[in-house]
Amino acid sequence: MERPNIIFYFTDQQRHDTLGCYGQKLDISPNLDALAEEGVLFEEAYTAQPVCGPCRALFQTGQYPTAIHCFRNAQPLPMDVKTLADYLEEAGYETAYVGKWHLASERKDYGTPPIVDYETRAIPPERRGGYRGYWRAADLLEFTSHGYGGYVFDENMQKCEFKGYRADCITDFALDFLEQYEGEKPFFMTISHIEPHHQNDRQCYEGPAGSKERFRDFELPGDLAALPGDAREMYPDYLGCCKSLDDNLGRLVEKLKEKGIYRNTVIIYSSDHGSHFRTRNRDEHLCGGDDYKRSCHSACLHVPLVISGPGFQGGKKVEELVSTAGLPKTILAAAGVDVGDAMIGENLKEIADGNLQHHTDRVFAQISESRVGRCIHTRDWLYSIHAPGLDGSLYPSSGYYEEDFLYDLKNDPYELTNLAKDDKYRAIRAQLAKELQEEMKKAGEEVPVIAPS
Repeated sequence: MERPNIIFYFTDQQRHDTLGCYGQKLDISPNLDALAEEGVLFEEAYTAQPVCGPCRALFQTGQYPTAIHCFRNAQPLPMDVKTLADYLEEAGYETAYVGKWHLASERKDYGTPPIVDYETRAIPPERRGGYRGYWRAADLLEFTSHGYGGYVFDENMQKCEFKGYRADCITDFALDFLEQYEGEKPFFMTISHIEPHHQNDRQCYEGPAGSKERFRDFELPGDLAALPGDAREMYPDYLGCCKSLDDNLGRLVEKLKEKGIYRNTVIIYSSDHGSHFRTRNRDEHLCGGDDYKRSCHSACLHVPLVISGPGFQGGKKVEELVSTAGLPKTILAAAGVDVGDAMIGENLKEIADGNLQHHTDRVFAQISESRVGRCIHTRDWLYSIHAPGLDGSLYPSSGYYEEDFLYDLKNDPYELTNLAKDDKYRAIRAQLAKELQEEMKKAGEEVPVIAPS
């Protein structure tokens, strides 16, 4: 059987509820909605780490960020870890990478200059995580570009400048790869957009011109409507970014069809994490209310996940809770590579096919930077713990934690009432603590003490 091409199209800081297939009422995502109708929509997909660098490290290695010392931003991918691209190159795939990398440079902390500095410079081949082919990337794309204009670097470390809207231009590079693709090998291409992430140096979301007017009739999700933050100001531009991502997904699909390879291409659409629009972590000294992620709340963890193409067909909707930690293993399985226990997570095709024999309907996440934290999300509960007094930018884990949050998801879907100190839920917290300890042990961590809040 012919092996499929695989495209991993992932966005940055995108909530699942920005998309029509997840209930968004505005016309944001007709192209992704069409893929969901053809393929598989995972309704309850959650990230295992709601911070850019750590999640990217997981996507490229299939390892928990704590296991490879990438538990926070500004920690480079270890060069001795076998990556997704390494496996695929060995399997005879052509590999390509476009967009934001965020895994080459190193800082001791946010307040000091880089120790290893590729933040605005070309990334050398040995720091590209095994991608040996087409390369149009910047380590910190938010430092080399804005919503309009910027630059990346090619495989020969030459600067490639662009002038239009960033999501359009990053997609242009992906289309350039497809245009020159000759079909001698199957390909795996990662397209790593930075949209809809806020522009750090301007402290705002930068949608295409006209977004504020175009999406002024937005309806805020329940958590953002109930809590103080900046969503009322920022949401139209945020949705503008999301609409641009979908427009560009449509361009990609059209090019695949033009090349005659659409039917043999697996397309995976997801995001590294969501956004809580400064509604959470407001009491944390590190974030000071300026944070958009770094929390156990579903606003940060619940992400879109649609997979379409060979093996992922039929317009299925998967209700089971899944972790995007399984994406590397899923990608390799689609390419015919079985890594067994060498990577964490599940082959999500098995879940899509209804093979739930080894599936546990809960997800686990590691929280860093805002706190040293861990959490599990079950069908009914969201339970989080943290290590008091430990700086989440300095410490990857702890042997001692205290209860942080407990939410009753059936009766409190927007996670507004914290039950961590309510004695009526003591037995539930004890059971969830036990389950969380099991997940931490599976992640290679020591089994900690979990004390009451």
